[in-house]
Amino acid sequence: MAQTLAQKIISAHSGHDVKINELVIANIDICMTQDGTGPLAIKEFKKLNKPLFNPERTILFIDHAAPSPRKELSDAHIIIRNFAREYGAQLSDIGSGVCHQRLVEDFVNPAEILIGADSHTCTSGALGAFATGMGSTDIAVGMAFGKTWFKVPPSFKIEVNGKFQENVTSKDLMLYLIGLIGADGATYRALEFCGETIKNMSMSERFTLANMAVEAGAKAGLFETDEKTYEYLKERKREDKFKEIKMDSDAQYERIIKIDASIIQPMVACPHTVDNVKPASELKDVKINQVFIGTCTNGRIEDLRIAANVLKGNKVSPDVRLIIVPASKDTYIQASREGLLEIFLEAGANLLPSGCGPCVGVHGGILGEGEVCLATQNRNFQGRMGNTKGFIYLASPYTAAKSAIKGCICS
Repeated sequence: MAQTLAQKIISAHSGHDVKINELVIANIDICMTQDGTGPLAIKEFKKLNKPLFNPERTILFIDHAAPSPRKELSDAHIIIRNFAREYGAQLSDIGSGVCHQRLVEDFVNPAEILIGADSHTCTSGALGAFATGMGSTDIAVGMAFGKTWFKVPPSFKIEVNGKFQENVTSKDLMLYLIGLIGADGATYRALEFCGETIKNMSMSERFTLANMAVEAGAKAGLFETDEKTYEYLKERKREDKFKEIKMDSDAQYERIIKIDASIIQPMVACPHTVDNVKPASELKDVKINQVFIGTCTNGRIEDLRIAANVLKGNKVSPDVRLIIVPASKDTYIQASREGLLEIFLEAGANLLPSGCGPCVGVHGGILGEGEVCLATQNRNFQGRMGNTKGFIYLASPYTAAKSAIKGCICS
């Protein structure tokens, strides 16, 4: 039976060839929580009175409020650390990095199933894994029993061909796609990416696409594995975990969307929805107070190199606060080795520890009343950065860095 990528992975974990929209029980490989969702998952897990099904692959991340800005959050961190110690779970503590970046760096492998108590768990789909976000109670059950239920999602095939214009990135492609289908256009579907443009992308670019699949409502964002997947795993010293997973040409797709990459311009998502997308060239009069480069969407070393190339020899506008947050400790170290941190500091940027910080509006960059932020993150709903009276625009690292210099949005 011809199958989509989603069907293939779920079939392998449920013991039979699954059909689209079928309800199944599937074995899972990895469970994760973070410091916002972890305490509730721990509370519900303890009610089951069971040991962890797989402690080695149960990972608890402290990244959303890292370091903690309030005593209540410090107490939540204590709960997580104590649980990891008592049950033998894996702990990624403050400064180690954003959970989704850490997952692809060190934990997730092709053809696996990852469930996480965070909506952007879908980032790991770029490695050819079925990775999806769930509620804390669902994660607690997965932690205890090593399995969960799914409705097998229908899939959209996103076929991208052609060559990007100069300074256009996968972030611009994803914003273009979300603007095309809407923020709820792929609700409980899997987005499966293919085409020559996708094949030519780096893993970093693919992670950006997978990360934002949920911003179109998708259950997962999936990619075939190839030589770039293998090289990434080899770089992370787990090439033995590589598996080939490919689309069947005659698989049943609910919708096929074909995109010509050459027509895409630098794009910006305007307040207060991610599908309110316009070309950056149409927003040149929008003045900004803050620029944020980082997050699980665009905080990898490739993103920081783009920003450094733009900022080198330039100064941030005196009217702009530029905040840069490498997505993981490994990224931070690499940026230091390459001299990127010095470039950022000389340009007038502010560096924060690896974590989520400003993106979730907990600390490290909360907006003032009426302030405007241009960010490389994935969400811009009202109040996302800690103030319902702030305004968030989303863009690529290139557009963000250029705009930080100019003081207004520019392409």
